[in-house]
Amino acid sequence: MKVSGGKAVVDVMVKEGVKKAFCVPGESYLGVMDALYEHPEIELISTRHEGGASFMAEGYAKASGTVGVCMATRGVGATNLAIGIHTAAQDSTPLVALIGQVERPFKEKEAFQEVDLAGFFSHLCKWTVEIDRVERIPELLHRAFHMARSGRPGPVLVALPHDMLEDEAIMAEYSSYLSSRPRAHADEVERVVEEISQAKRPILMAGGGVIHAKAQSLLVQFAEKMNLPVVTAFRRFDAFPNTNACYAGWLGFGTPSSLLDEIRDADVVIALGTRFSQVGTQDYTLLSEQTKLIHIDICPDIFGKVYLPSIAIEADAKSFLEIALEAAESKTIRTDRERVEQLHVAYMDFSETKADYTEKFTDMDGFMHDIVAQLPKDTIITNDAGNFFGWLSRYYRFEKENTYVGPTSGAMGYGLPAAIGAKLAHPDRPVVSFSGDGGFMMTMQEIETAVRYKIPVIAIVVNNNIYGTIRAHQELHFPDRMIGTDLTNPDFAEMARLFGAHGEKVEKNTEFVPALQRAMASGMPAVIEVVTNPEIISVSQDKTKVQEKLVSSN
Repeated sequence: MKVSGGKAVVDVMVKEGVKKAFCVPGESYLGVMDALYEHPEIELISTRHEGGASFMAEGYAKASGTVGVCMATRGVGATNLAIGIHTAAQDSTPLVALIGQVERPFKEKEAFQEVDLAGFFSHLCKWTVEIDRVERIPELLHRAFHMARSGRPGPVLVALPHDMLEDEAIMAEYSSYLSSRPRAHADEVERVVEEISQAKRPILMAGGGVIHAKAQSLLVQFAEKMNLPVVTAFRRFDAFPNTNACYAGWLGFGTPSSLLDEIRDADVVIALGTRFSQVGTQDYTLLSEQTKLIHIDICPDIFGKVYLPSIAIEADAKSFLEIALEAAESKTIRTDRERVEQLHVAYMDFSETKADYTEKFTDMDGFMHDIVAQLPKDTIITNDAGNFFGWLSRYYRFEKENTYVGPTSGAMGYGLPAAIGAKLAHPDRPVVSFSGDGGFMMTMQEIETAVRYKIPVIAIVVNNNIYGTIRAHQELHFPDRMIGTDLTNPDFAEMARLFGAHGEKVEKNTEFVPALQRAMASGMPAVIEVVTNPEIISVSQDKTKVQEKLVSSN
């Protein structure tokens, strides 16, 4: 029986287990949308901007552990979609982007909204393909899903010419397929365990590969067995429970210098499922040529890309840890348990919240004190880029698996749409996004999407009326020459109410907990605007002088 190209695309989506797809509707892929009408088991989330759609798909993929799917029209829609595709690339998130394309006879004529999609996205994606023959849809689209989730996961783009989707053909039958993940060899793992057992100052970095492999519990067992301190890579907080006695802290912006020194002084560094990002390695200064590095990752292409390892093992984190735990049973451990305990105590002291409250503006230390006290431990946290994140990364302790969804790409506008995606993946769990006023304004229209689909996320907007991160860099590098970083904002709580959501505005600390409780009890999408002092833009900043200035002005 002949079927249309649009129906063939949806048939593959069904076989691949797709449950949600995110889009802005477009004429060039109406054939796919029409076919989805016959498949209510796939919920189509129509968003207000393609950037929001790709962020939602990326957040959904992270939270669900499945391949995210986003769709957009040719040229103009595809380029808007790019920010989420870039985020998926940097975060190793499995994503398939289905893009409508100009009619095949019109290509190379600068047709309406024409872009060479495969070429344009080739540097952002693991693979790009334009399907120009309808009968090849099952073959190439199944391959796209396989590529997205295999090896180091990432985004794949599939361009679908408008007229091709209307063609019909008898389709060959294909099924979803998975390649086995690379497994470590026992002798390699035993050598690693021996190196760790003989080390005096080892330390392990846990990255996204641990999360993708769902290997957190195995890593806890291994760290405890080996007396091994663990740090989490940049924005991979939930790769290891932060309150576990082996946890030493996180890498990224604001990592304590004492922890960085501890890593530099380590006699063995084990990097498990991490690619050594620029931020996490402090501009690639964290390790030296003298560091004995053991690097385990599913993708061999990253070995030696930043640091040359003494031992490199191509393996899935879970399979490595399973073998390592067996090998560790017979080992006598030399690692100093007291050192592990001291590192954890230092982290716990550093991350202890402070009940600092002020009557004018909302003190961010006190705000985080209340956040930690109020949010359930299984809450999923998402965030934008911005200086407000310094307080979140320092004070929030991620104790459970799959509780953090954040962009290593540093994308502004990510928090709210990613929260919507995460909530769709876990409707039974609280989901809270954190954004600055600058980032929130980039995708705040997606509140309407949350209202329309009844997705009760809570969006916290830390409002200081500036682009805070850039202002901080200006003050450091170009003091007294501020330009382009001041903002004027609407009343975000009122804007939320106009969209049909719950809105709250907090102007001092004592107002926050009641506002949060009302938002959580509302059962609606909610926005909580938290007004903060624009003169305090860093978690490491000395607040004393600013507060004294406030008191003297009253």
